[in-house]
Amino acid sequence: MIRGMLRVLVAMLLAGSWTWPPEARAGGPPEPVEGAVTIRVATFNLNDVRTDDLLDPMNPRLRRLAQTIQRLRPNVILLTEIAYDMPGAPGVDDDAQPGQNARRFAESFLAAAQAPGLRALDMAAFMAPVNTGIPSGHDLDLNGKVVMEYPTPPPPRADGTRPPPSEEARAYGNDCHGFGTFPGQYGMALLVDRRLEIVAGGVRTFRLMPWDFVPGGLLPSRADGSPWFTAQAQREVRLSSKSHWDVPVRLPNGAEVHFLCSHPTPPVFDGPENRNGRRNHDEIRFWADYIENASYIVDDQNNPGGLDKRAHFVILGDLNADPEKGDSFKNPIATALFTSRRLHADQPPTSDLEIQGLSPSDTALFKLRVDYVLPSRTLGIVRSGVWRHAPVDPLTGRPAPFPSDHFPVWMEIMVP
Repeated sequence: MIRGMLRVLVAMLLAGSWTWPPEARAGGPPEPVEGAVTIRVATFNLNDVRTDDLLDPMNPRLRRLAQTIQRLRPNVILLTEIAYDMPGAPGVDDDAQPGQNARRFAESFLAAAQAPGLRALDMAAFMAPVNTGIPSGHDLDLNGKVVMEYPTPPPPRADGTRPPPSEEARAYGNDCHGFGTFPGQYGMALLVDRRLEIVAGGVRTFRLMPWDFVPGGLLPSRADGSPWFTAQAQREVRLSSKSHWDVPVRLPNGAEVHFLCSHPTPPVFDGPENRNGRRNHDEIRFWADYIENASYIVDDQNNPGGLDKRAHFVILGDLNADPEKGDSFKNPIATALFTSRRLHADQPPTSDLEIQGLSPSDTALFKLRVDYVLPSRTLGIVRSGVWRHAPVDPLTGRPAPFPSDHFPVWMEIMVP
């Protein structure tokens, strides 16, 4: 009895520390559940944040990104399109410790209030290598060349955004394990409230698993029906365009939640073989197989199998596919993922802020729902939303442009 009361008290303290965003105010608080903890989980595509951006603590676009996150006040958030810094990448010394960009964002931006009335966030960072911008050694786009060196990226524009990649940069990216115009571009990071605990010994990554491990995988073919990739390339080309992560996090009530993080390739920017669309399908399908403990799966430490069927989990990320529209191949969201009985897929987050041309569930300015927070049915959904509220300029206090082409998606989840 005493232990149950303590758990409820911890849950109340954790929930009470939040500043509720407008979407979350309506309807009042949920009924308390003894021993449960309610956490706010989010995913946010930052739109190509790089190391040189993060080394400038006054970077105006990153300050607006951080301000947006401070208004949401998540306990767990997956950031996509934040570069994985590693030797060989632009602006990274040869002897530098890799994977520090997530920590830099947490310490230089989130840990300082970015607008009047906001409070800093104290978050631990998890980052791991990705496939983007890593040369494969193969002619993956079949243009007759194997490109192994990247051109120097141009500097950002005055507003902090980046110009589109040159043809030379695209040629390099097209032959990499995952498209990137330099090593580590478009990486990922999971940030976790320090009152929670990343269970480091339980983390699994799936960056290296070959695509042809997937039974019935949709690998591309040439016009004559022969395999698109050479025999050697087909053995080596990887399923994940960035990586797939299973990061367990322990909550104050002792429960563990597995955050299943990924950012599949967009199903476009290829040719009639549709190799990106096919890969996007199988990257999304991977999670459907993983939560069913499929036997073909093997992680980067050569451990086989998927997730324990009793585990709590949340699928997070920019999956680059919409269940109702867009260019995805064979609709992997609706046919491969939403058909799982283990998944809450019937309560799409929506925005309370109307933007002309967007439907309430669209998560990006290009009019698609591509960003997801999808909890297991072992968890309860309290509230959710798509955050479209503009930040303010840190210097003038006036409304400023939204700092990304994606909007954060958030969900409050009750964990027993």
